[in-house]
Amino acid sequence: MEQNLNDNSSSLPPKEENINTDHTTHSPVVESEDKPDGETEKATDSEQVLEKEESKAEEENEKKEEEKEQEQEQEKVEEETVETQPESPAPSLEKVTEEIDQFILRLQKHVDAKESTSLEIPNFIHAFLHLVEHKIEKYDTGETKWGQTIEDDSSLLECANRISRLMNHFIEYSRSHTQEQQEDEEKEKEKEMGGLDFVINGISVIQQRVISFLEDEFRTLMEEFRNPNKPDSKGKQQVADSSESETPEETIPEFPGFAEETIANLNKIAKQMIASGYENECCQVYAVSRRHAFEDGMYKLLGYEKFSIDEVQRMQWEALEREIPTWINTWKECTSVWFPAERKLVEMVFGDEAETVLSLMGNISRTIVIQLLNFGESIAMTKRAGEKLFKLLDMYETLRDAIPIMENLFPDDIMGEIKAETTSAKCRLGEAAVLIFCDLENSIKSETGRTPVAGGAVHPLTRYIMNYLRLACEYKDTLEEVFKEHSKIERADSTSRPRHESEESKAKSESKQKEDVSPFAAQLMRVMELLDSNLEGKAKLYKEVALSCIFMMNNGRYIVQKIKGSAEIYQVMGETWCRKRSTELRTYHKNYQVETWSKILSCLSPKGLSDHGKVQKPVLKERFKGFNAAFEEIHKTQSMWVVSDEQLQSELRVSISALVIPAYRSFLGRFSQILDPGRQTEKYIKYQAEDIETYIDDLFDGNPHTRR
Repeated sequence: MEQNLNDNSSSLPPKEENINTDHTTHSPVVESEDKPDGETEKATDSEQVLEKEESKAEEENEKKEEEKEQEQEQEKVEEETVETQPESPAPSLEKVTEEIDQFILRLQKHVDAKESTSLEIPNFIHAFLHLVEHKIEKYDTGETKWGQTIEDDSSLLECANRISRLMNHFIEYSRSHTQEQQEDEEKEKEKEMGGLDFVINGISVIQQRVISFLEDEFRTLMEEFRNPNKPDSKGKQQVADSSESETPEETIPEFPGFAEETIANLNKIAKQMIASGYENECCQVYAVSRRHAFEDGMYKLLGYEKFSIDEVQRMQWEALEREIPTWINTWKECTSVWFPAERKLVEMVFGDEAETVLSLMGNISRTIVIQLLNFGESIAMTKRAGEKLFKLLDMYETLRDAIPIMENLFPDDIMGEIKAETTSAKCRLGEAAVLIFCDLENSIKSETGRTPVAGGAVHPLTRYIMNYLRLACEYKDTLEEVFKEHSKIERADSTSRPRHESEESKAKSESKQKEDVSPFAAQLMRVMELLDSNLEGKAKLYKEVALSCIFMMNNGRYIVQKIKGSAEIYQVMGETWCRKRSTELRTYHKNYQVETWSKILSCLSPKGLSDHGKVQKPVLKERFKGFNAAFEEIHKTQSMWVVSDEQLQSELRVSISALVIPAYRSFLGRFSQILDPGRQTEKYIKYQAEDIETYIDDLFDGNPHTRR
């Protein structure tokens, strides 16, 4: 056995040598079988596994490197091939656009036929986008300017149109094949859709650059609204002299003042922006520009300045009163000229887009209308005062007359809102006017002065009320309108409140009595009744009854003359009322005569002078003395009284003369001879009939007179 072991041990080196020298011809497994122990076999197996894995990894790396080298070599060959090929001339925009048009036409035919085909993107699309990009760069850098060459501008717009059509077709194709792409995950389909997305992105970038430029140019053109005719100081356009006769349609309008060429360019750009899907952006630029231009024109051409509600509330009435005529003129100018011109402009710029025209017209005009209405409502909210009535009525009439005109300018939906806002502002002004007019009652009631007017002249309250009514009645129809509107509101309010049965019956009877009288007429009569009552109270302040009669005659005559002098007031008050007042004046006249001249006439009466047919001189002398003293006192006092109405003054003097002169002349002729001639006659007979008449003419002129 030992020998066998030795033999075996002696035989190991040669095998090991064989393995080292010729390992390629023996497998590792065979070699491991010759190992003497288990540990050696286990270690050898692990090494073999590692060597196998490393060998596999090396093979994979070598394969990848070989593929990469092949790709690089192929790319290098392609580049060398491209470099060695002769350069072809760059395609012209005209040629490429023709190909684009044919391509779009083919796409449209497939769409019309509802054919589903694979989309191949031709190379000339990339060339087209490159040429358009180069073209827009010229505009951006200023090398080409808009409006300088019509051909360039038209070419850019045509390119924008083709870009828009390409974009629409590609997007539609992408949408229609999205579901198909999700269901079919083949590589060819993925490659096709990926290329389409790349083209769409490229087209979108170019389209945005073109549209951005067109938008900027549209904004620039909108700001350049210069009319060749310069405005004068009043804001009216001076039409330039021209040898060529122009029809009204060919004349450049005063507002908004765009040249025909500018409008044509605006129309082209607007059409293209809308066709490209940028309608909102175009309309926004237009609306903002025109709104600013409108406001600027209102200030520079019409002199209208925008005030906030708070500013109006803080302003003095004198300042507001100066602004109101400008506001009225602005309203009339806008409704009659500016709004129609604005609609004509928007129709020329967006002519084929009816909905856009109406929407823009409404939005621009609504902003201006609301701005103007805010001023009107602010005025209606100011503190009430009598002097504001007429300006408020002017503003009311302006809004009332503007509503029918605007109904023909705006679409129904927008006009409904504008009409509602305008009507609301009009009603506010009308309500304020009604309240101011009704405040006349308070003005009369608050006049409680205890100092009588000197000389029985017309009271200042009478002058104020009657002049106020005369001016107010120049707006009679408008006041009738606002009072009717106000009464409707009051009736609506009253019906919503609970009433007792007695109140209802009373209201019904009053309504029946005044059913033929308008609310304004009823209020006017109410004012006149209060004025009469006030004057009667003031007449009682005079100590002399005759002077109180003069006072009532003065004021009554003034009232009647004012009413007869105003057809509007006369129409409201009526003939019956005027006859009644004239009768009252005659009564005051008679009362005056009785109070003043009855004592004079008693002195001139023959009664009591004779005793058994013989005139008693002492009694006659007393009669003359009494007459002289009474007449002198009347002359002294009543020459300071005032009758400002010349007709009334003349009527009084004539009536006094007719009453006194004949009686005095008769008394003098009958009894003057009884007195002794000489000193006695001169002492008692101081006045001849002519003298009395002269002194009567001194009465009622408000100046003290001494006896001549």
